[in-house]
Amino acid sequence: MADSNNSSPRPPRRRFRTAAVLLLAMVCVVGAELLACRAMEPELYEEVTAPVRRGAAAAALAGGAVWDWACEAGEALWTGVRETGETLRLKLEELNRPPEPQPEEEALSTQLEQPDIAPPYSMLDPLISDLEAREDGLEYLTGGGVDVVYFNQTDEARSGQKYGSDPLSSHGCGPTAMAMAVSTLTETTVDPEDMARLCVKRGYWCRSHGSYLSIVQGVAEAYGLICEPLDPALLDEDALYARLAGGDLAVALMTDGHFTRGGHFILLRGVTLGGEILVADPASRERSLIPWDLSLILEELSPSRTNGAPLWILSRAGEVHE
Repeated sequence: MADSNNSSPRPPRRRFRTAAVLLLAMVCVVGAELLACRAMEPELYEEVTAPVRRGAAAAALAGGAVWDWACEAGEALWTGVRETGETLRLKLEELNRPPEPQPEEEALSTQLEQPDIAPPYSMLDPLISDLEAREDGLEYLTGGGVDVVYFNQTDEARSGQKYGSDPLSSHGCGPTAMAMAVSTLTETTVDPEDMARLCVKRGYWCRSHGSYLSIVQGVAEAYGLICEPLDPALLDEDALYARLAGGDLAVALMTDGHFTRGGHFILLRGVTLGGEILVADPASRERSLIPWDLSLILEELSPSRTNGAPLWILSRAGEVHE
């Protein structure tokens, strides 16, 4: 009797190899018999192999159908992907496209057109109002109700800066004026180029024309400022003087006259002891240091009456005015 300790199951790999050899031998034998049968008994060969050939034909037919279906499915998938991509591209273009001009605003342009009319007065005494360069690298207009951070859109340093696809130097009085207002009335200093990008993003840029009039209220809201439209026909001049003397700013949209030959945004920034208005003109340092009669400013305000135009007063949030 053999010792059980010396007998062990045949290794799996050896059993698999043996089975493979036996299967191959069977295939060879069957193949040889079929070849002999085909040569010696063609009719018997056809009868024996008919089921196999029918199965192969059916498989080939099924495979062709599957291939055709796969091709059609792949083509449909590719078409869907392309259509989805195109839809997404158009949607993104639509989201990034600035709003179309409103009918009331189409004819209005704030493109820079320097005036032909000379200022009515000479520049103020520097002790009354001056333009000072300070350690923070900014310029400040002094003498008003508040020292105003001053930016000029025509500076050489801004010659390559853009407002949308337009030059900031010629079309950017809106964002430049609002950059001065925000930098003065909040704790955030905003450069005109950065303000221009914000205005484009929010739809305040009007291609080839400058800015939509919604820029004033929109930017004020974005930076937490209170914005109050003032109707020139109902204007309380004493109240305006008091607001400007107290540190508020007014945005004025000017038309043909002493500030522009087209449309132009400026800031009203204070009042002199003689009752003249101080301004911050984003296109002229000289005009920013000249006193102006309130009557002249009111006379040269734009006739537009959309989005609060032509006069808005800005104040810090939380301030109460009676």
